[in-house]
Amino acid sequence: MKLYYSPGACSLADHIVLEWIGKPYEAVRVSRDDRRKPEFLAINPAGAVPALEQDGWVLTQNSAILNYLADLHPESGLGGDGSAKSRAEVNKWIAFSNSDVHPAFHPIFGSTAYLEDAALIDKSKDAARAKVRTLFERADAHLADQEWLAGSRSVADPYLYVTWRWARSSGVDISGLDHLAAFASRIEADAAVQKVLKDEGLS
Repeated sequence: MKLYYSPGACSLADHIVLEWIGKPYEAVRVSRDDRRKPEFLAINPAGAVPALEQDGWVLTQNSAILNYLADLHPESGLGGDGSAKSRAEVNKWIAFSNSDVHPAFHPIFGSTAYLEDAALIDKSKDAARAKVRTLFERADAHLADQEWLAGSRSVADPYLYVTWRWARSSGVDISGLDHLAAFASRIEADAAVQKVLKDEGLS
C-alpha cells in the first residue's frame, strides 16, 4: 500500500490512520510542483493528494480513503464499533471536516486571488476565518463531554486535527476553544502521530 502525500496537507489524516493501523505501507512525498507533472497526473488527474495505491488500483478523495482504510481494517476500531449507527457517526464527522471545514479554508489558501483587488481578497479571507471559527465552535461544543468526535477514536479525528493545524498557522481565532484544543493535544501526544509529523517534517 502506497500513500502519496504533501507535508501538512489533508493527506496527513490518512498518513496518521495508516500509522495507527500498524500495517506495512509506503509514504511517498510529492511537492506542489510534483503534482503538476505527468508522472503524478497519471496517478491522480486532479493533481491532488492524497492518493492511495494498492496492487495497481488508485483511490483518491480523502473521505473515500479514510472510509476504505477503516473498512479494510475493522480490527483497528477506527470505523466505529461495528454498528450502523456508530459507522454513521464516524461518517458524519468525516463529512463535517471534508464538506464544511476544509472548503472554508479555500479563500485563506488563495482561491479568491482572481479578484485582483487586495482589499476584497483580504475581506474574503477574513470572512473565511470567521466561518472556520463558527464551525470550530460547533466541534468544541460537541467535544465538551467526550474525547473523540465519534465517541471512540476513529478515522474522523485526524482530519479535524489537520484543519486545526491549518487554523493555527493562518490567523483563525481559536482562543477559548478549550475542548477542541484538548482534542488536538490528545492526538499530538500519540507516539504514532509524533512519528508521522516527524516523517513529514512538521514536528
